[in-house]
Amino acid sequence: MELRSRKFRTLYKTEVGNAQLRANLSKATLQAVDKRGQSFAEVDFKFLQDEAKKIKQESLSRLNDLLSQFEDSARKNNCRIFYAQTPEKANAYVLDIARRYGARTAVKSKSMVTEEIGLAPFLIRNGIETVETDLGEYIVQLAGETPSHITTPAIHKSRTEISRLFHDKLGTELNSDPAFLTAEARRVLREKFLSADIGISGANFLVAETGDIVIVENEGNARLSTSAVKVHIVVTGIEKVIPKFSDLRIFMRLLGRSSTGQKITSYVSLLRGPSTEDEKDGPEEVHIILLDNGRSGLLGTDHQEVLHCIRCGACLNVCPVYRNIGGHAYGSVYPGPIGSLVTPLYFGEQNAPDLPFASSLCGNCTEVCPVGIDIHHQLLAVRHEIKSAKKGGVERFIFRNYRKAMLRPGRYRLAGKIARGLSKTPLLRYFLKGWTQHRELPRFPSRSFREIYKSAKAK
Repeated sequence: MELRSRKFRTLYKTEVGNAQLRANLSKATLQAVDKRGQSFAEVDFKFLQDEAKKIKQESLSRLNDLLSQFEDSARKNNCRIFYAQTPEKANAYVLDIARRYGARTAVKSKSMVTEEIGLAPFLIRNGIETVETDLGEYIVQLAGETPSHITTPAIHKSRTEISRLFHDKLGTELNSDPAFLTAEARRVLREKFLSADIGISGANFLVAETGDIVIVENEGNARLSTSAVKVHIVVTGIEKVIPKFSDLRIFMRLLGRSSTGQKITSYVSLLRGPSTEDEKDGPEEVHIILLDNGRSGLLGTDHQEVLHCIRCGACLNVCPVYRNIGGHAYGSVYPGPIGSLVTPLYFGEQNAPDLPFASSLCGNCTEVCPVGIDIHHQLLAVRHEIKSAKKGGVERFIFRNYRKAMLRPGRYRLAGKIARGLSKTPLLRYFLKGWTQHRELPRFPSRSFREIYKSAKAK
């Protein structure tokens, strides 16, 4: 994945000035938050959250055993398993399968992991037309963009903007009616489904007990991507495995409500393998790629709970920072509060030094997380790690000398006099220009408390 998060400070300044973007985001996220609140009013959210957290903790505590169990179950279902340590190995495996079948076209349902490894652009560069079939993903693909949200990729675009995009790319009339736009996308995509050689999907959950691949969606495109093709390739993270089939009852009640405010998504597909002789549809082969890409490095660390994430996107919807700058400003596939954690932890803090600071630490993200990730405190911990790793810098110099001054009364008095003197010149404001860019520098008193006290005592 190409990371642009080092440019976050530049990107967010551009996006925060986009009034149309802020209006689109505000409307969509507030609606999502309202629907989420209504749907959870019918159930005991805390109970479901606690149960989901327990399942995830158990899954990660014995991840190797569960992955082995899932592999055994999936092989019994005639699936083929491939462990990919890196995006390069995952992409190469998919390309090898495509070439083996002489594939020219691939249809892909929504998958954050395939976005993470850049699979679609990789296949296109290698001569395989790869079409996103989720409506939101299809829109951003037409626009030459990346998703702006984990669950609603085109959340940053208005109906008018989408209408103009379809007119320019597909030759449709300028009509911003959602039903019209959906029908036009369906018309184009239907032909792609029928002519595709391979289908690619992610997975929301993998069940170790049965080998089930669980995919939840609202459009039905994932079902077509996995059943109307000769070969189905699943690309998913190793953390998606859960122990038992019965565990799904907890996650099914949480995921839809957290993501879109639905009691359950429109489609829940439980896939176990290739079609059998008595089945009329389904793939001839099913390949499951289990991606690591930095995940195993979090096991046993203070950040392990980040792997609990079920990619519902609820934390983005309540985040005041995300609402004002959108997903593209983060420069990462994973935006918002969880993206500000996942990106540096998966790909290295040196590759995303600014993202953990892209948060107000208000705690809204932690409050709504369906699997109990303490997101804002995790962000604070990563901030500390990044700052501790820096050997120099103005901030470290200031605090080192502040400590020295506080330990010696004489130094403290001298520092106070110097600061009061500098406050009367532009010099102090220059040194603190980063801090004072959006803040007013407080006025320094002409005398210290000690001097005032001595003067009063002398009287």
